[in-house]
Amino acid sequence: MAASTGGKKKADMKVVIMGDFAIGKTALLQRYISGAFQDTTSTIGASFMLKQWGPYNIAIWDTAGNERYSGLTTFYVRGASAAILAYDISDRRTFDILQERFLPILDGAEDNCLITVVGTKLDLVTEETRQVKPEEAESLARELNSARIEKDRTVGEKKLSFETSAKTGHSVEELFNVMFGICLPLDKAPKTAKRKTSTVDLDAPPSSRVPVGEKAGCCN
Repeated sequence: MAASTGGKKKADMKVVIMGDFAIGKTALLQRYISGAFQDTTSTIGASFMLKQWGPYNIAIWDTAGNERYSGLTTFYVRGASAAILAYDISDRRTFDILQERFLPILDGAEDNCLITVVGTKLDLVTEETRQVKPEEAESLARELNSARIEKDRTVGEKKLSFETSAKTGHSVEELFNVMFGICLPLDKAPKTAKRKTSTVDLDAPPSSRVPVGEKAGCCN
């Protein structure tokens, strides 16, 4: 497990959130980190926070969805052990481009990267406005994780797609708990490690940001 050095916390696991612009990726992350809904603005480039999961530090990268930032997104995806592919449940286009635009970018992630498929803005969805069915997202998630499922049957028993609401908090906690639990199960964590529950916001200048990519055997 990566240890803190010089007051800085190194990440044991890197997670990246990808999807089209203005679909609520940042609001989703902020809901998880703060436990409250916050109005957000579009991400430029990428930003990240460090979340404590038992004794582990997990760096979560929120990437820009605008196509002009694809080059930067490719850079930030490098070395990711897990990825969230997000789409707007009421906008079919945002679901379709996950495979067209964002999956190729994941080539730079870790081998066997865990991929969850996550719908956003569930609180705004009605029968008339829904454009993506839950079973479509789950089917895609299982297809993308077929190699991992074949290797570890317990992963196949997990839910790999979620419909979330940053406003109400619906399924937000569940999403991250399932993802972290697969990659860094707490029952296998070092017993001597000091466990904390705090969250560290690393919205700091590049020169002071914590290194990412060091892992504790996660997602193998």
